[in-house]
Amino acid sequence: MDSTNSLGPDKLYRRCDPNQFTFKTTADVESLEGLIGQTRAVEAVQFGIGIRQEGYNLYVLGPHGTGKHTAISQFLEQKSATEPVPNDWCYVNNFENPQKPRALRLPAGQACVLQQTVETLIQELHTAIPATFDGDDYRTRKAALEEALAKKQDEYFNNMQQRAKSENFALIRSQAGLAFAPLREGQVISPEDYQKLPKEEQEQIETRLGALQNELQATIKKIQQLERKHRENIRQLDREIALFAVGHLLDEIREKFSDQPAVLAHLDAMQNDIVDNVDDFRKKDEDVAPVLSGIPVPRALQGPPSTRRYQINVLVNNTTTKGAPVVYQNHPTYPNLIGRMEHIMSHAGTLITDFTLIRPGSLHQANGGYLIIDAHKVLRQPETWEALKRLLRAREITIESLGQQYGVINTISLEPEPIPLDVKIVLIGDRMLYYLLCEHDPDFSELFKVVVDFEEEMDRTPENNLLYARLIGTLAKKESLRHFDRTAVARVIEHSSRMVGDSAKLSTRMQGVADLLREADYWAGQHGNGVVTAADVEQAINAQMQRNSRIRERMQEQIERGTILIDTDGEQIGQINGLSVLSMGQFSFGRPSRITARVRLGRGKFVDIEREVELGGPLHSKG
Repeated sequence: MDSTNSLGPDKLYRRCDPNQFTFKTTADVESLEGLIGQTRAVEAVQFGIGIRQEGYNLYVLGPHGTGKHTAISQFLEQKSATEPVPNDWCYVNNFENPQKPRALRLPAGQACVLQQTVETLIQELHTAIPATFDGDDYRTRKAALEEALAKKQDEYFNNMQQRAKSENFALIRSQAGLAFAPLREGQVISPEDYQKLPKEEQEQIETRLGALQNELQATIKKIQQLERKHRENIRQLDREIALFAVGHLLDEIREKFSDQPAVLAHLDAMQNDIVDNVDDFRKKDEDVAPVLSGIPVPRALQGPPSTRRYQINVLVNNTTTKGAPVVYQNHPTYPNLIGRMEHIMSHAGTLITDFTLIRPGSLHQANGGYLIIDAHKVLRQPETWEALKRLLRAREITIESLGQQYGVINTISLEPEPIPLDVKIVLIGDRMLYYLLCEHDPDFSELFKVVVDFEEEMDRTPENNLLYARLIGTLAKKESLRHFDRTAVARVIEHSSRMVGDSAKLSTRMQGVADLLREADYWAGQHGNGVVTAADVEQAINAQMQRNSRIRERMQEQIERGTILIDTDGEQIGQINGLSVLSMGQFSFGRPSRITARVRLGRGKFVDIEREVELGGPLHSKG
């Protein structure tokens, strides 16, 4: 009995009845919010962005064109709008160890306020400190100290002079210093007369001279101690005057940031450094910045070099941020993702850097929120994937130069204080890459525990047909297209089934559907239609096929010309016709092929086909 079932045309093509829709055009249907046919993916996204445990980052997988990026962005934008704005971050100088800049955390919008306030402070100090040191109070007190020193020095000198006179010596000041000369009858003895003196008298003079020399050395030590004490008193006076000039200005800043202990500690350290280096503000500093081949220097390097160490380098500024940040990094290189330390050329030709040249990466910008990265792009960048995993495990951002790691750059670099990391990473890629990472990277499954799998198709039901109509209306409104009548909607649904190759399914690859809607709108405009009809959609489909069908037409031409022989009637033993489906770009078509088989008399034993082609093993053959 022949059990062969014939495949009729009605089973090859399932039409969509326009009369099932109650609307005239898509202008009458309600707009669609969210995705259609992606229930599993939507639930996974909601779970992934809701759970706040370590390692629950998301990997979004699915074919291209299913709206993964758009859907994820919409969900994250909605979720982030209800979350608090994260803190600002900035780097400041570490006055104890400048090679290790400190990181400051401030409430959103306060980092720039601190930066501007400190800049204003430094400008005021360049005026206030010289004015204070030029004041009468400072001059009077300094003159009093210098007068006291001079008086004490004269006292020591006079006493030494009297002591020398009592020993019949004169104390003489010269360019070489102080010296004693023997006297006779109140006059200094010349070297010639001294040589004429008896030897015993010369010995007596030299003995008295030695004693005086010892006393002079002791006196000089006392004077040096006085001078050191005087310099210390001057320094103390300078500190007192500088503290008076700086203190009340810094007290105003302290009041603004009284609830920020880290900022207050930095202000105290800055005050001590200003007082210790007050001469940097008293002298006229030339505002000279390094220049590299005419390239403008950063703003941080445009101030006086001596006071640049007091600047605030704002790394993350959330002044205008609403809710948690959502950042998409289109080019996830190591510096773009993690940050970098810039260098500039000094006048001596060497590379220099400081804390003002630290630049943030996407992880800094997205800290406290969400970061979207293309999986293929991040894996193609050297060291970026390993660095990302390392930071997610450590839960802190450490800016480190790749050149320093490999020993390429031998210049002195910085070791910025790490910044705590609190971010949800969303990787977007395809299924094959996901399975490869699960198989070959043991860290991947621990860091990306939430998989968001987007469907390529959904069931073709009356309910989903109506959802498709709402989707078409939403896209038409969003992109200012002409609305589609019910016949055009039905034709789009029919073509959607053809796109997935299943009459019982609809495609969820919205990119292809959206392209068809745009092209149908174009043809409706060419025909002068106010709304898009089924004929416009049909012409858009035919135009797509025409643009991509050159190879198919050449193959059909070869069959028509007899270059490729395909029999379409009669029958042959060991020969059938087959159809190979070829996909070239976004266009697929059938190519007829002849399939033949040869049969011969065997050797009287069983032949294992899989064994012959080395696909089967001994156990399979034994069975």
